[in-house]
Amino acid sequence: MSRINKNVILALLTLTSSAFLLFQLYYYKHYLSAKNGAGLSKSKGSQNGFDSTQWRAVKKFIMLTSNQNVPVFLIDPLILELINKDFEQVKNTSHGSTSECKFFCVPRDFTAFALWYHLWKNEEGWFRIAENMGFQCLKIESKDPRLDGIDSLSGTEIPLHYICRLANHAIHLVVFHERNGNYLWHGHLRLKGHMDRRFVPFRKLQFGRYPGAFDRPELQQITVDGLEVFIPKDPVHFLEEIPHSRFIECRYKEARAFFQQYLDDNTVEAMTFRKNAKELLQLAAKTLKKLGVRFWLSSGTCLGWYRQCNIIPYSKDVDLGIFIQDYKSDIISAFQDVGLPLKHKFGKVEDSLELSFQGKDDIKLDIFFFYEETDHMWNGGTQAKTGKKFKYLFPKFTLCWTEFVDMKIHVPCETVEYIEANYGPYIWIQCRIIPEIQCWLLLKCRMSDGRLWQSSKKG
Repeated sequence: MSRINKNVILALLTLTSSAFLLFQLYYYKHYLSAKNGAGLSKSKGSQNGFDSTQWRAVKKFIMLTSNQNVPVFLIDPLILELINKDFEQVKNTSHGSTSECKFFCVPRDFTAFALWYHLWKNEEGWFRIAENMGFQCLKIESKDPRLDGIDSLSGTEIPLHYICRLANHAIHLVVFHERNGNYLWHGHLRLKGHMDRRFVPFRKLQFGRYPGAFDRPELQQITVDGLEVFIPKDPVHFLEEIPHSRFIECRYKEARAFFQQYLDDNTVEAMTFRKNAKELLQLAAKTLKKLGVRFWLSSGTCLGWYRQCNIIPYSKDVDLGIFIQDYKSDIISAFQDVGLPLKHKFGKVEDSLELSFQGKDDIKLDIFFFYEETDHMWNGGTQAKTGKKFKYLFPKFTLCWTEFVDMKIHVPCETVEYIEANYGPYIWIQCRIIPEIQCWLLLKCRMSDGRLWQSSKKG
């Protein structure tokens, strides 16, 4: 009996040991391997992509930025689009639960990240450590455009882009700077003479062909292909911004030259008007943004931005342009709800619509609606006293962001052509300080040109 008990006990021990061994193998394969990547065979790693050059470069970059507290977030359009297609699943993915590389292993030359520059504390140290980790890095700097209006600081350079190459994959680190108006700006990637133009295929870069402006994004941390990264909380909005992000600066140097010729009006009346006009513009921008309506600076307000980097103090109104296809039927009630009653309404939605709202202290908000034809655009104008209608022709234009009175706001990218279509080639002459008859003659010459202007009286 004792012998039988020993055999039974031995069998049970053997069975228990075998079961425990099988459990260990199962746990190692399905949990530890996925978490650490150490249990995968070489062929399995090749199959799921975790040995790809792209993934290894991104992993090393994230390790670097995480250890050095570099405030970066993912802005690569290709990767963000892939993430967005499966966003809910990606958001719910926990660290270590990824068994297949779906995003960072996609074949491409670059992965783009953004750097929140004002939060960065250790630039030089990071650069040195990156090179010690095997990265070859290129730093692109240029003059800070925010200081162009200050003679003593106008030559100060700031970092705009970093490109760090590891093997045959590169990380493009786009430096985002804060600007007045609570938005982020990045500069143009322009190589200097001594830089190696074969360092990476620069023409394939998604950012840097021109300066860009973006709304300040709220960020969230997610796990992508086993790597923890920050991305915009609303990736769809960020992706929609990219193709329309082009930014152009105010011409600070030309504005200083203008004021050397025509002294700026710093009277109490002029300063009061500029303050009220700024408040009116901010209110209009907030109202139109809430409606989802694109708009831009037009007429005298656009001229003030381009020529003087400021509001023209004797213009007596704020002028905006809107594409007629963006018209909303509740636009009038929306402005009335914020305290701007309708003063005039000229034309119809299908022809020459123009709206005028009354702001405080007799400042008007004029909104001109633009219509598109095959080879040009136009807007209508009506003289309030006579009812005479005008049709103003403009070459086709696109919209760019700029900064004006501490706001991120649109202007026509083809600014000179747009303003000259409105005022002719005499935009650098300030009519207020020359005899009125001379100004009238200049405008009359422009009207008789006939290339971009015509008028017609409608009954």
